[in-house]
Amino acid sequence: TGASTSSMPVSLGFLAQRPPGWLGVAALGLAAVVLGAVAWRRAGPRRRRRLQQVGTVAKLWIYPVKSCKGVAVSEAECTALGLRSGDLRDRFWLVIKEDGHMVTARQEPRLVLVSITYENNRLIFRAPDVDQLVLPTKQPSSNKLYDCRIFGLDIKGRDCGNEAAQWFTNFLKTEAYRLVQFETNMKGRTSKKLLAPINWNYQVAYPDYSPLLVMTDASLVDLNTRMEKKVKMENFRPNIVVTGCDAFEEVSATRRDR
Repeated sequence: TGASTSSMPVSLGFLAQRPPGWLGVAALGLAAVVLGAVAWRRAGPRRRRRLQQVGTVAKLWIYPVKSCKGVAVSEAECTALGLRSGDLRDRFWLVIKEDGHMVTARQEPRLVLVSITYENNRLIFRAPDVDQLVLPTKQPSSNKLYDCRIFGLDIKGRDCGNEAAQWFTNFLKTEAYRLVQFETNMKGRTSKKLLAPINWNYQVAYPDYSPLLVMTDASLVDLNTRMEKKVKMENFRPNIVVTGCDAFEEVSATRRDR
C-alpha cells in the first residue's frame, strides 16, 4: 500500500489504535496489541475479553537530526513519516556536504555528541567546546533547496541557513557542512528501493530504511549476555522501547505481519 497521511497518537502508556497497513513497520503491530488501551475502552465486552496485554511502551524517542542525540517525549503522533511531537519530527534534519551527500556518524562520529532540546518551536543544539545554536523548526521558503543523496537515492532538503552551517562546520572541524530540513510536501525515499526484497511501499525522509524502529528491553538484555562489551539502548536509537515481553518479540511481530 502507498504512504498515507493518516496518523495516530502514541503515549507512554498506550497506542491509541491499531496502526494502519501503510506503515509497513510490523513491529508496530506489537506495540498496537501491547498498548491498545483506548481501543480496549471503546470496544465492547466481547472484544475486551479477547485482548491480552503483551508489553508496555516504556520510552518514546524522536531523533530530529540524523546521527545526533534523541529527544525523549512523553507522547507523540505516529505519522506515515515517523514520530511527531508538535513541530519536532524524527530525522527530518540532515547534515550534508556542500555537494549534497549525507553526513552521518559513520563519517563523522562526533555527531553523536550533539544534544538537542525542543522549546517553543525551536531546536537548541549543544555540543562540546562550541556555543549553543538556536534554530527555528520552520525555515523560510526562500532558503535554498538542496539535492541530497542518501544511500544512493536522491531527496530534497531545505537549507537551514549560514549560522547552522557554520555551527556544524566549527564543531566537526573537517570540512564545510550544511544542515537541511525535510518538508512534508517533498517526496520521500521509497522503501522498495531501500531494502530489497521487501514489498512495503511507505516513504521515509532521512532515516536509513523505515519510519519507525521498535525495540524491546528483553532483546537488549539477551544481546548483552553474548557481548564482551555491553551495549546500551541508545546505541540502536529506537523510537519506541517496549518492556514486559520476550526477547526479539519485535522480530516475531514483523514476521507475523508479513
